Amino acid sequence: MPGEGDENYLTTAEVARRLQVKPATVYAYVSRGLLTSVRARGRRGSLFPAADVERLAARSVEHSGVVERIESELTLLENDTLYYRGRSARDLATTATLDQVATLLWTPGGTSAVAGEGLFTADREGVLLAQRAMGVVPEGARVTDRLRVAVAVLGAADPLRFDLSPPSVTAAAGRLIGTLIAALPGPTAVGTTLGGKLWPKLSDAEPRPEVLDAALILLADHGLAVSTIAARVAASARANLYAVVSAGLGALDGQYHGAAPTLAYEFLERAQRDPVQALSDQLRSGEPVPGFGHRIYQHRDPRADVLLELLGDHPIVGTVQAIAERTPTFPNSDLAIAAIMHAYDFRPDAGDALFALARMVGWTAHALEEYAAPALRFRAMGIYTGQTT
Repeated sequence: MPGEGDENYLTTAEVARRLQVKPATVYAYVSRGLLTSVRARGRRGSLFPAADVERLAARSVEHSGVVERIESELTLLENDTLYYRGRSARDLATTATLDQVATLLWTPGGTSAVAGEGLFTADREGVLLAQRAMGVVPEGARVTDRLRVAVAVLGAADPLRFDLSPPSVTAAAGRLIGTLIAALPGPTAVGTTLGGKLWPKLSDAEPRPEVLDAALILLADHGLAVSTIAARVAASARANLYAVVSAGLGALDGQYHGAAPTLAYEFLERAQRDPVQALSDQLRSGEPVPGFGHRIYQHRDPRADVLLELLGDHPIVGTVQAIAERTPTFPNSDLAIAAIMHAYDFRPDAGDALFALARMVGWTAHALEEYAAPALRFRAMGIYTGQTT
């Protein structure tokens, strides 16, 4: 226990000033294992090792300006392999449940995914409210359009949405995802995994829940993708979870991000009739071949490998291989999702919806990290280029 006046320790007020946060946030850092507190001898209150405080301060900016690097303990992409908190996402997709993977991502310190079953529960009143919200969307709208409207309405109906403590956020996230899936048009499956519950919402084919469960796990997070940055910026402003998810969904709606599975689906539809002709037409257009290659992976996309393996000897896999043999790149997860959609006759917009629902797990994890960091640290430095008087 440090002595009074020990210069190697800081008071709560001093830590709050150093990190530019409220005193309550300092204790939140303690609860998340980011700071260590000790009792002060001879007086009330806690003290904090100065070295620990400086180490935490170094992880974030101390002024308004551009954040060029974001430290995260969540996802690593290295050597064509995807890891969640140090564990192979490929292995998790075939050995763990989505509940366990969400628990792993949402738990600081990399706690093993051994708990969390029953995490994605559907609230009955929430389901009815979400269904009414989805009902106002024009006929023919995409599933992701319905999801965006429902998220906003469910957020407005949650009076405790501004409780940003980790237990409250994770409970809200599990309830939100479970409720959204239950509210989607289509039959309701009970007594099965989240993938099993989502299946009849997207396809009338004989269910293979393990395929969607693996896809949800593999798509849950992928580092600092554009939609994840949008979600973290919202969380930095201390937006509630529903607003964070809405921010992610907004960025996901861009044609270069969340729409990628649909583009791959349309290309694969043409390729089923004649792979070589479809590839030739695509190359002649001057546009990239949808569903092939990746900005980060160099030789293979581990997510695509798992999902295509789950399809076994389905004819659609032969179509994918016929294209891959004639291109210098490799199938990515967008093409694998498109292959699943064709193999089991999913609705054409199912890929975007699957991507959005899975990524909500990752956005929640990134929001939790951001809530533990100093607020409002994303402030770009603008350079005026307009007229001057």
